[in-house]
Amino acid sequence: MGITCGVHRLFTHKSYKVTAPLKILLILFFTSAGQNSIYQWVRDHRLHHKFSDTDADPHNASRGLFFSHIGWLMMHKNEEVRTQGKKIDMSDIENDEMLMFQDRNFVLLKLIFCYIIPTTFGILLWCEEWKCAVAWQCFIRYLLVLHCEMTVNSLAHTYGYQPYNNRIIPKENRFVATITFGEGWHNYHHVFPFDYKSAEFFDTFNWSAAVISWWEKMGWAYDLKEAKPEMVDAVVRRTGDVSYLDKVK
Repeated sequence: MGITCGVHRLFTHKSYKVTAPLKILLILFFTSAGQNSIYQWVRDHRLHHKFSDTDADPHNASRGLFFSHIGWLMMHKNEEVRTQGKKIDMSDIENDEMLMFQDRNFVLLKLIFCYIIPTTFGILLWCEEWKCAVAWQCFIRYLLVLHCEMTVNSLAHTYGYQPYNNRIIPKENRFVATITFGEGWHNYHHVFPFDYKSAEFFDTFNWSAAVISWWEKMGWAYDLKEAKPEMVDAVVRRTGDVSYLDKVK
């Protein structure tokens, strides 16, 4: 939830708003995933959308499946990514004290919430030996979450169909959507990045959208943004697969 509902749909795309307590929880949940700071993640993802699959895209899928999946994290960013990254508007993040606190203290917070607390829970709650707890929380859990998320950058830019815009690389991938709680409907997401569902339909393996909708009912989330059906229809007719409209009606 910290990745899909938090850093992606909330902090990067501003597709909905949340109360302060939920915002704090999402910051902590994302930190527990042990990836980059929120500032770095948002910057890279906004670059990805603005310059998708070009040399300015941090995980340019045109450079191959391995690079877009994990290779981009194993090397320095190229000059074009660094140059364009300095131009991306990050003022909303920079003016948010909670998010900048997480950025300034990321190494310590990652150590606590990604490694120490999960490992301690395993030892105290499930009576695991410390070696087993470390293996599960610091390696297996961490790597499983990381690779599931990275399939959005790799598999969802390589395999699937393109009903909304067949002029771009991102694709609809049911497998990726399943293992990432709804992030695999990537052709739609790149066309309508502001939609809190990251998909046209609510019930397509999209647990993240269901959770956000539930938060709205509880009064914890509000101002949910969606693409209107007539807007989706117009885009499909202009850049997508018109036969898709008959399939969904």
